[in-house]
Amino acid sequence: MVSIKNVAIVGASGSLGAPILKVILDSAKFNITVVSREGSKATFPSSVKVVKADYNSLDSLTSAFKGQDAVVSTVGTEGLLGQSVLIDAAIAAGVKRFLPSEFGSDLSNPNVAKLPVFGYKLATRKHLEEKIQAGADITYTYVINGGFLDWGLEVGFLLNTKEGKPTLYNGGDRQFSTTTLASVGQAVVGVLTHYEETKNRPVYIQSRTISQNHLLELAKKVAPEKKFEPVVASTDDMKKSSDEKLAKGEVTMPVMVGYIFVSIFDEAYGGRFVKLDNELLGVPEASDAEVEAILKKVLA
Repeated sequence: MVSIKNVAIVGASGSLGAPILKVILDSAKFNITVVSREGSKATFPSSVKVVKADYNSLDSLTSAFKGQDAVVSTVGTEGLLGQSVLIDAAIAAGVKRFLPSEFGSDLSNPNVAKLPVFGYKLATRKHLEEKIQAGADITYTYVINGGFLDWGLEVGFLLNTKEGKPTLYNGGDRQFSTTTLASVGQAVVGVLTHYEETKNRPVYIQSRTISQNHLLELAKKVAPEKKFEPVVASTDDMKKSSDEKLAKGEVTMPVMVGYIFVSIFDEAYGGRFVKLDNELLGVPEASDAEVEAILKKVLA
């Protein structure tokens, strides 16, 4: 039976990587190595071994991954396309488990897979699975967590409360799965401690399901003095707009974010997960009180 003890994390200083690193460290289950870009000024806890590597160099990354049982990639948008090099280096170094930077919508849903915003992630899946089919001695897990609950409220992604005119998609009643960053980290710990049960498959987690209207109700509860004037929008219109702009060559963040909104808020895109791995991975459910606590900080 394979046991994961030595874990390398790529992208550990980012908005997702830093919370995942903290939870993994707090678990005290693994020896952690952060693989940081050459020239990076990011700092990490003294208990963490930091190895510098050229993210574009197979040899450099292979050297950095030597002795590691698992590699967790938490790279952001800029690094998604480069994950094929990470995979090849992990295989060359003898790594047993690779977690690509999925952490979002369910790419197994055929409608989601057609959205242009997820092209790089799909290319990463294809590269990894083809390597395994060709005989590479490595396994994978895709962590699917929906929208980030705390980050999504802080930046106005799930509900833009700061401007007072939150956009409610398709009326705002659509239930969707959402997960706190800490719980995403807990899921990674769960994957690494349940090697066989999470081998070569996606795992689905959530802190809870919730609707935009319920988020708005909670926002009104914690900030009764604030006025909200919701704006209703259609995910069909959002997708049409992104499609038209993309066809004109507008590969911009607003265009791509439009597709992400569709994947979360449109019922046809599987944004509410039916079968969950919360129990296996030790991911807790979040109460209204916990959501209110997040909103209090956002609306303070």
